[in-house]
Amino acid sequence: MTASPSTTEKGGSSLTHPRPAGLEDARAGATGREIAQQPDVWRQVAVDTRQRRETVDAFLSPLLARDDLRIVLTGAGTSAFVGELLAPALTRELHRRVEAVATTDIVSNPAEAFAEDVPTLLVSFARSGDSPESVAATVLADRVLTSVHHLIVTCNDSGELARVHGSAHRSLVLLMPPQTHDEGFAMTSSFTSMALATWLALVPEARGLDVVDRVADAGAAVLRDRGHAVAELAARGYGRVVYLGSGPLTGLARESALKVLELTAGAVVSYFDSSLGFRHGPKSVIDGGSLAVVYLSNDPYTRQYDEDIAIELRQQMSPENVVVLQAAPSDRVTDTWTVPALDEAPDVLVALPYVLVAQLFALDSSLALGLVPDSPSPSGQVNRVVKGVTVHPYDGR
Repeated sequence: MTASPSTTEKGGSSLTHPRPAGLEDARAGATGREIAQQPDVWRQVAVDTRQRRETVDAFLSPLLARDDLRIVLTGAGTSAFVGELLAPALTRELHRRVEAVATTDIVSNPAEAFAEDVPTLLVSFARSGDSPESVAATVLADRVLTSVHHLIVTCNDSGELARVHGSAHRSLVLLMPPQTHDEGFAMTSSFTSMALATWLALVPEARGLDVVDRVADAGAAVLRDRGHAVAELAARGYGRVVYLGSGPLTGLARESALKVLELTAGAVVSYFDSSLGFRHGPKSVIDGGSLAVVYLSNDPYTRQYDEDIAIELRQQMSPENVVVLQAAPSDRVTDTWTVPALDEAPDVLVALPYVLVAQLFALDSSLALGLVPDSPSPSGQVNRVVKGVTVHPYDGR
């Protein structure tokens, strides 16, 4: 079963805000366009969610009514990090266990990933749906588990994952707006649109268009107001970048670190961690040529730990090399980059405008190195859709 979004012209956008410096560069290509289109895409995702509400609820409501349901969020690379962003937030909202398990772990270790044979909703994220592990993970789930349903969240209606599950009895395919099938090497609008669509599907109370409008307005403000500052950061030529956050924002930090690693073809080394965990050894990565970006949580208790590491790093590093993003006001950390009008939003939604900063930094760093962001790997060792993976036969239950 497929719940399709409304038709939108690929690559189309109704952007009304100025484009940041990096996005004005002709070399930014599809990557620049796909970063810039996100506020408009988020609004479209909210409209699509409202239009297919009955189909989604008919599929999900009986499953969510089960106290013994296990929800597994899966994907590879950035698609896996969609799950890492959502899992803590959904666990808190749905009061049930929600786990992020990458397809790469499911395919290589199905007996461990599905060791407990309980009713399961497998939520598969995929930009193209053509990565070798995408379908293999769902096939293994069907083989190992007695009762499993599939929610497929993808940006490509012609991908193998969407084709296989489009008419399957225990599956629902949620298609993202077509322009989110990013043509660039790195996933940008695909990441944020799949995260938002899944949150809106699983949390009915979040479906009001007003909150998505505020998120989109905040994203537009980040693109408009922080673009030149991000370009200046990238121009400094940092050799190492660290992203830190707590709860859902740890998953966002991981995705942020991947973006700069991908778009600079590894020339800028990146790292991520939780705010509290960073002190336990990983802080050794910081040197004189490092940039640290700290995402402050909106949860008042959790935010204290984010503030602690931001203050500590500013004392140990040059303050100009520590960027702190916030949505809710901080009484302890000054000189922050504030995302407007989201001070009461859950971190999973605040993450959407936050990640624009990381995407812009990765793009600007790529351009500063003389690379082509749409194809940053000159050797071709890393591809937009993963190649060379052999899915071996599995004889287990």
